Formats: sequence, C-alpha cells, structure tokens
Amino acid sequence: SKRNNDLMRCGKIFCAAKIKKQTAKTTRKAKNPMKQNLDRKADTAVQHVPGIMPDLWIREQAQQHGMIEPFVDKQEREGIISYGLSSYGYDARTADEFLIFTNVDNALVDPKNFSKQSFVERKTDVCVIPPNSFALSRTVEYFRIPKDVLVICLGKSTYARCGLIVNVTPLEPGWEGHVTLEISNTTPLPAKVYANEGIAQLLFFQSDEMCETSYKDKSGKYMHQPGLT
Repeated sequence: SKRNNDLMRCGKIFCAAKIKKQTAKTTRKAKNPMKQNLDRKADTAVQHVPGIMPDLWIREQAQQHGMIEPFVDKQEREGIISYGLSSYGYDARTADEFLIFTNVDNALVDPKNFSKQSFVERKTDVCVIPPNSFALSRTVEYFRIPKDVLVICLGKSTYARCGLIVNVTPLEPGWEGHVTLEISNTTPLPAKVYANEGIAQLLFFQSDEMCETSYKDKSGKYMHQPGLT
C-alpha cells in the first residue's frame, strides 16, 4: 500500500512537470508567430526604405520618363574618360562649351552681378584651364529630376587625381535642365578637360514621400536652363 502511494505520488509529480513543460512550450510557440511576424515586417521595412537608387531604377526613369537625355545604358570607357550608367549612379559628360575665368581686365567676380569681363568663352574638344584658375561648362545630358528625388554630383576620380575639382550644387526635386559644372584647377600647372567625355557622377536619392514644394513649384532661377548658365 505504501509502495502504491509512493508510485501515485511520483506519477502526479511527473504529470505536473510534464504539463508545466508542455504549457511553457505552447506559450513559446504562441509567442514565436508574433516574433516571426515582427521580424518579417522589419525585413520588409528594410527592403522598402528609400535611399540611393540602383541602375535598374535609373534605367527605368530615363527610358520611360525622360529623366536623362541622351541616356547611355552602360559604361563607355574605351580610350576615354568613362561615362554612362553605373551600379548606383550615372556618369555625365561635359559639353564642348566653356567659360574660363581670367584676370586680364582686372575684373571682380561678383555672384550678384556676373560680368562677362571676368571670363573668356571657348568652344573646343579640349579645354585648358590655367593654373589655380576656374572654368564653367555644362553636361551633354538634360536632366528631369522627379519630385521625390534629390541628386548629388561628385567629380570623377580621374580628374580628382590631377587636382581638378568638380563642384555642383544638389539637383533639387522637380528641377530640369543641363547641369552647369564648376571645374577648379587647384594645381600650379595648366590642366586639360576633355569635352564629350565623363566629368562627374550623379547619385540619385529617393525619399519616402513627396516634398511640399519642389524647385519647379517655387519657379527656381535655373529651372529649364537650356545650356551653360
């Protein structure tokens, strides 16, 4: 009888432990779907977070919406400074129009009153920028920037290694036109810039919502600029 009682007591303890274990397991299973759902949402969120746009998106916007004209679908690089579509950007070309700053007439550069006496105009396949001087040019391509996109422009490393710095302010949402390029020769030597070859890379950053006021909406000064402006 005593043995039977001990066996019954052990059985009850075993059953209680088993039930507790099963309950904990069931609870974990109940929690897991929620965790998996949250993880899935997090993964989805990461996939849809706006940011720098890839070649597939750039190609689509260029071919279907005229974002870049003319558009080159791949990198052209044989014997030239490369241009065209890259993995996460587009390498634009400089046109054959240049304004080279000069101090021949002791002109003063005034951003509020841009005088033609401060530069000379050149239309050439190769522009030579004097030492420690500066030139303006424009892109071959005409750009139409979507309202939810901001574009950053960086000079190509080929020119950077020669001391030529390309400066372009951001292309704002809704802006369109040829991009004016500011090219600075920081060296004590004359430097060449080759027309119709790569000059700078444009990076496209897309937001998760439209801006309230685009460059077009505020009738920006450089909207629809047709050439070197």
